Amino acid sequence: MSNEHANLAPVAPNAQRLLWAGFAAIFAAGVGFAIRGGIFDNWGKEFGFTATQLGAIGGAGFTGFCFGIISGGLIVDKVGYGKLVLTAFVLHIVSAFVTFGATTPANAYQMLTIGMFIFAFANGTLEAVANPLVATLFPQNRTHYLNILHASWPAGLVVGSLLGWILDDKMGLNWKTQLSLYLIPTVAYGLMFIGQKMPKSEASQNGAKFSEMFKDVGLLGSLVGCYLVTLFCSGPLGLPASVGYGIAGVLMIAVAVITKFSLGSILLFVLFVTHALIGAVELGTDGWIQNITGNLFTSEQGKFLFIWTSAIMFSLRFCAHWIEKNLKLSPVGLLVICSILAVVGLRLASGMQTFVMALIALGIYAVGKTFFWPTMLAVVSDRYPRSGAIAISIMGGIGMLSAGLIGGPGLGYSKDRYAAESLQQTNPAAYQTVKAAAPSKFLFLDSVNAIDGTKLAEAKEAKTPTVEQKAIVLADQTGDRMTLKADSFIPLAMAVIFLGVLLYFKSIGGYKVLKLEEQATT
Repeated sequence: MSNEHANLAPVAPNAQRLLWAGFAAIFAAGVGFAIRGGIFDNWGKEFGFTATQLGAIGGAGFTGFCFGIISGGLIVDKVGYGKLVLTAFVLHIVSAFVTFGATTPANAYQMLTIGMFIFAFANGTLEAVANPLVATLFPQNRTHYLNILHASWPAGLVVGSLLGWILDDKMGLNWKTQLSLYLIPTVAYGLMFIGQKMPKSEASQNGAKFSEMFKDVGLLGSLVGCYLVTLFCSGPLGLPASVGYGIAGVLMIAVAVITKFSLGSILLFVLFVTHALIGAVELGTDGWIQNITGNLFTSEQGKFLFIWTSAIMFSLRFCAHWIEKNLKLSPVGLLVICSILAVVGLRLASGMQTFVMALIALGIYAVGKTFFWPTMLAVVSDRYPRSGAIAISIMGGIGMLSAGLIGGPGLGYSKDRYAAESLQQTNPAAYQTVKAAAPSKFLFLDSVNAIDGTKLAEAKEAKTPTVEQKAIVLADQTGDRMTLKADSFIPLAMAVIFLGVLLYFKSIGGYKVLKLEEQATT
């Protein structure tokens, strides 16, 4: 064996089995996510939800992930990987039955939101296992193998979208039947993990204390997560803002005591903030893109475009090592280029009029978003080995919480706002007859009375639409285009940040993977 291949060798004999078990686990999550995203229109039609309400339901899927991955990441080195995998397996099954409890408009919002939260909590728990596990198994080639691990996500999206395409658009089956199918890969990952011995992280092997592992996160990194916690308290939980700030304050005090008032790494703080943007633009957009493209074209074409972008992601995530090696790119350099491509793709998508243009625009966007999530995990694992599973779990939680609290609801609010404004301009009389009774709100932005979901569905399905119904449909499509344009500013901000990080590494001699003892001296 050559020295190069010896250095890239895994650290455990069952490394490949564990890699593909993690792959199967995230694959199951992707299947469930895609099916749920594809039946948003079913829920809107059946229960009369607005886009903001649907965004909030989808958002619970991200917030649940956050709590799953952070709580799992904090205890995984203590309780062991196996127990967390079993917990996730049980929760995946429970989430299906809770979701199936949505039967009437009176209970649907609550049951769907809770079911989505449990489903995502299980997904987060699994990633609290899979991410540090793969980073530990392949310490010298983390970018490559973490990208392979996360190729399972778009693979699940492809399969879930195909199932939705066939079962929904072709066969017209009930949404509950469609959703139940993600339980099949759930059973598969459970079987693959059974009886496997799993290694511990480098920090855990060296007996690092929890307080030492948390120092790099420190007060700065915790501040990012705590801010999102305040949004969660005042948003999905509906608590007064003062309660959210109180909880965040208690958490910050706890971190200060545990870390002995460690400020934390400024670079890690920047990466946490940037990953919040990644969660908003990647997963927030993924949660809405089938709905948006299905609205601009047809439901069937929307599913095909989602499959197209997911297939691109799946294929390219096996090429991360080749791209780094042959294009001489560091992980941060790769992130700069991907951010620029995401901006270009979303800007083009906002103006797409033909299906061919949609393939090109969304294809460019897909290439851009492909490497965001796993490469960020690799950067943190490479630069902060002392943190073990903690830093990458918190970062994953921040990304998902941002997607759930900012990305999903924010895009839903944007759709509502731009569509309502367009209809008010083109046909004020029609707007007065279809505006929702309850206003849509998002963070500190002005509230807006959106187009009612049931009346929007009626306008779309009318065989001989009236002038008013045509105006409603056109306004809704305008809202989608403006939403994609607004979305493009997020990767633009990311590109600026990553460029700054790239220049920082250049100033200190370049990017390199740190050993535990090397980080201790930095």
